[in-house]
Amino acid sequence: MRTGVGFGVLALLGSALSGATQPVAVRPAAAAATTAVSFAATGQSIQTRTLANGLQVIVWPDHNIPSVALFNWVHVGSRNEGTGTTGLAHFFEHMMFNGTTTHARGEFDRLIESNGGSNNAFTSQDVTVYQDWFPRSALELVLQLESDRLANLAFAPQVVEKEREVVYSERRLRVEDSNPSFLAEQVQATAFVAHPYRIPTIGWPSDIKAWTLADLQNFYHTWYAPNQCTLVLVGDVEPEQVFALVEKYYGPIPRGPATAAVRTVEPEQSGERRLVVERSGQNPLVQVAWHAISADDPRAPALNLLQTILTGGDAARLHRALVEERKLAVAVDSGWSEGFDPNIYSIYATLPEGGSSEAFEQALNAELAKLLASGVTAAELSRAKHQVAASFWRGVSTIDGKARLLGEYAVMHGDYRKLFTAPDAYERVTAADVLAVARDVFKPEHRTVGVLLPRAATATGGEH
Repeated sequence: MRTGVGFGVLALLGSALSGATQPVAVRPAAAAATTAVSFAATGQSIQTRTLANGLQVIVWPDHNIPSVALFNWVHVGSRNEGTGTTGLAHFFEHMMFNGTTTHARGEFDRLIESNGGSNNAFTSQDVTVYQDWFPRSALELVLQLESDRLANLAFAPQVVEKEREVVYSERRLRVEDSNPSFLAEQVQATAFVAHPYRIPTIGWPSDIKAWTLADLQNFYHTWYAPNQCTLVLVGDVEPEQVFALVEKYYGPIPRGPATAAVRTVEPEQSGERRLVVERSGQNPLVQVAWHAISADDPRAPALNLLQTILTGGDAARLHRALVEERKLAVAVDSGWSEGFDPNIYSIYATLPEGGSSEAFEQALNAELAKLLASGVTAAELSRAKHQVAASFWRGVSTIDGKARLLGEYAVMHGDYRKLFTAPDAYERVTAADVLAVARDVFKPEHRTVGVLLPRAATATGGEH
């Protein structure tokens, strides 16, 4: 089963904590430092190799269990699409499971599952990631299957049309039948006027209907090439064995063509943008988005900690102020997509039935004004750091988490070794750093506000 569209790469560290309510044990600073040093030392076992065709391979041996996690990070997402071809990155997430010139449709899943494995995939604005989990005994089989679909994907017209229907149905289910997703898509398209982050990862409906076979083949032969992939393996393997098998199965695949870099820089927004949509539903929704930063920005740890302070659980600022105390919202959350280029940071709120979006916005602006005037407290920062640390250590406790984070740092942050300095980077963040990034991001002139009003509310005299 495929996960479908991932609206942004999975959030790292602190940004994964929104909504978390579990208590976090507090450890002395000396113990945390010792753990970080020990973790950094484990990174010395990682080995990398780049094949002559450009394929980057990263191997992290972990012999705790006789299993392997393989993540193939293909360096293409919706930011690499253009007018008329939106949604192709996500479409290939589906197509890549539909057979090759040497393996019939369904064989990929059947062979992996019959050998005790499983698989999945997701697409974001920046990357498409294919995931396999399997016993170590299936290593060669999985590498053979993965290399085969990278080189020999079949384009049977009837399969293409069936997957086109599947993707179109997924768009209806995930976006058009979901008020939060519909609003988020509209806000994203309004916040960006030039940069391809304005493109929805799942694609615009007319483009999904209109892709040609030539569009598909050109996209595949351009992006599904060894020099566009980072292959990450974590688990009960020996690096030299992996490198030999990768050379055997991937080495003969030729390097793909050079691809054009995304050169467009989003012009600085000079004034607030607003949109209001009316749709069937019960609860008004509000999304406020600001232009933020990229994944490899040195301010990213501070922004992730700020996110945790604002919306990371029931003790977070905005939950306490807007949900519990003033009851202007029934839920409030926030997030940002850590991508190759600066993306937006959004605060999302579900209001009570009949709730006032104007009152919510006024209260939110007041809370942010207090933040920008006074900063965050030592207690808030300490709590956020403990939440981030708990999330991080949970992540690297499994081979799946290791593979995901290793790939994210290798691809999105430019160097997998940054993963091993991440705990220290977060620990070094000060309250002044958090205030500085808040002031950089929460500028009124860089804000896009989206409001979704239920039609029932407008029909009975509610706000317009």
